[in-house]
Amino acid sequence: MTSQASLTKLKENLRSHLQQLSHPRDPFLATAHYQLARQYVQQQLSQWGKVEAQRFTVRRQLHVNWLLPLSPAAQKPVALPILAGAHYDTVVGSPGADDNASGVAVLLELARLWSEQPGRSPLILVAFDLEEYGLAGSRFCVEQLQKANQRLRLMLSLEMLGYYDDRPGSQHYPPGLKYFFPQSGNFVGLIGNWRSLPHLIHLSKHLSQAGMPAPWLPAGQRGKLVPDTRRSDHAPFWDAGYRAILVTDTANLRNPHYHQPSDRLETLDLDRLTQVCWGLFQGIRLL
Repeated sequence: MTSQASLTKLKENLRSHLQQLSHPRDPFLATAHYQLARQYVQQQLSQWGKVEAQRFTVRRQLHVNWLLPLSPAAQKPVALPILAGAHYDTVVGSPGADDNASGVAVLLELARLWSEQPGRSPLILVAFDLEEYGLAGSRFCVEQLQKANQRLRLMLSLEMLGYYDDRPGSQHYPPGLKYFFPQSGNFVGLIGNWRSLPHLIHLSKHLSQAGMPAPWLPAGQRGKLVPDTRRSDHAPFWDAGYRAILVTDTANLRNPHYHQPSDRLETLDLDRLTQVCWGLFQGIRLL
């Protein structure tokens, strides 16, 4: 359980992050706000520990993933680390409030909440660069993990978490799925590979307890049967054999502002975003 004051603080912190981040931040054509977002994320994460940089080059330009390793409650953890990530770049011309300032805001608040109440497993938070350019940041992250022989308990991709619509028929699906899931876009979706099935059930339970329905879908063959399930930073982790889950409001399958200039803060539901953040925190903390 948590107090109303804690949830109010969480909501206002999420709003503050969104206000700072919701500007066009394409890494090649909106470089000013892109650089500001990169610096803001680093500064916010630095409050809670030593931030590590994963630097890589694309189109002769230097890019960076920010990593923040966080310790568990126990001094000698027996569990493998959990990695949660969100990308901070946008497409050209979009402020990207939902895509993906919402995911980054949740990532930053997970760092704060964890510092106050650490969980059972080590936690690595990653702000990915260049998701919109072929998942370049998460692909590089996976390469570095494999070089270090780093195993993970679970990877979570926080991808568009703030747009909800209660109207019947507001939720759309790839072919074949609409008969099994809600017809209103008032839930957060969990999409994992088969190896992550116990974690899908676990996180769905804790999100539901926080007030956010969270139907889940196991995606076979690394999501290749339903290509829409591969459209974020979890896909390179699936391909490398890691357990990984996409947490999402389903992007263009619900949000009409997807990749548009209208993807702004005022279109988001901050109450539900707060529920998502709190439910994820409780679920991750108890893994």
